[in-house]
Amino acid sequence: MIDTQALFPQLHGGEIYDPGDEAMIQAQLECQQLLYQYNATRPDQGPLRRQLLEQMLAEAGENCWVEPPMHANWGGRHLHLGDWVYINSGLTAVDDTHIYIGEHTMIGPNVTLASAAHPLSPAMREKGLQYNQPIHIGRNCWIGAGVILLPGVSVGDNSVIGAGSVVTKDIPANVVAVGGPCRVLHPIQPE
Repeated sequence: MIDTQALFPQLHGGEIYDPGDEAMIQAQLECQQLLYQYNATRPDQGPLRRQLLEQMLAEAGENCWVEPPMHANWGGRHLHLGDWVYINSGLTAVDDTHIYIGEHTMIGPNVTLASAAHPLSPAMREKGLQYNQPIHIGRNCWIGAGVILLPGVSVGDNSVIGAGSVVTKDIPANVVAVGGPCRVLHPIQPE
């Protein structure tokens, strides 16, 4: 698998770079080939899906599952899944840098995890420049349907993000958070 840390360190350093670099585009296409194969699997091809996940993702924990289709800029190359992660269909992982999902976390359908951003400067945006910041989702979280996580955010362990929320800032552990922008609604009470 391609070592993007060595070949393209600008992806992971938070610095502004040109994503139109020809070598970078070719590397992305290579990574996306496995994702294409994954999305083309049939429902009865569980072992093949597992094999492809292990090849295309940075980490595929024990018993993790991703329902196709999945979309990812780097084919999941920078996606780290802990054990027992479940991701429903329609995930969009803008995985231009690392996205970490802790064990026993559930991701609802049509969630977007966007690690890439563009400068506010119109002149820099016109040049197509971007920068990336990693996303961290803790263990045992529930990310509801249609949630969007923006670059650089973290969601603490055991937290629940309500459907349709837009997470623009870090969310602490053990809370329910909802809205756009996402805000803590209340702590999760022990049962």
